Amino acid sequence: MIATLRGEISQIEENAIIVEVGGVGLRVFVPAPLRGQAKAGEMLFLFTHLVVREDALILYGFESQGDRELFNILLGVDGVGPKVALSVLSTMTIDAIQRAVFGDEPDVLSRVPGVGKKTAQKMALHLKDKLKPGDGLSKLAAMSDADSEVLAALTALGYSVVEAQAALQSIPKDAPDDTSERLRLALGYFQ
Repeated sequence: MIATLRGEISQIEENAIIVEVGGVGLRVFVPAPLRGQAKAGEMLFLFTHLVVREDALILYGFESQGDRELFNILLGVDGVGPKVALSVLSTMTIDAIQRAVFGDEPDVLSRVPGVGKKTAQKMALHLKDKLKPGDGLSKLAAMSDADSEVLAALTALGYSVVEAQAALQSIPKDAPDDTSERLRLALGYFQ
């Protein structure tokens, strides 16, 4: 199993990036926010998950072990395959997923492309058992007060929760914790 890879981004595709590792270009399907930040020529380190099928070997890549762990947990949900799991991670942050699960709001999960109401309910039920408050995944998902305010501001401006989450995910990790600056960066996602 390929657990991690490090290489140079040689190409960015609609759903994936091509990472050159040891002279071989590997197509790696990654969440949309990561793909949006990727630039050809940059070095990249990914935590990966390899899906082996009769007719294909498909590689999925993530910035953190927490993202990969959540991807694997989502694959355990009946009716959720790698494409839907990747769509969830492309659309929502770990924190938003946890709030939807522990706040008994599966309708938030159903707004993800490819996820219907029944699948969202299955997902919420499955994740409630797998995600425990205080576990390692929860620590990764801690949302700052500034991000909570930005989320509230974006939804007050008329953006959906899913759109607001995507905008929050687009904020660089090294951005300041100032609410107004984070809101400005999040609004830049929509331009």
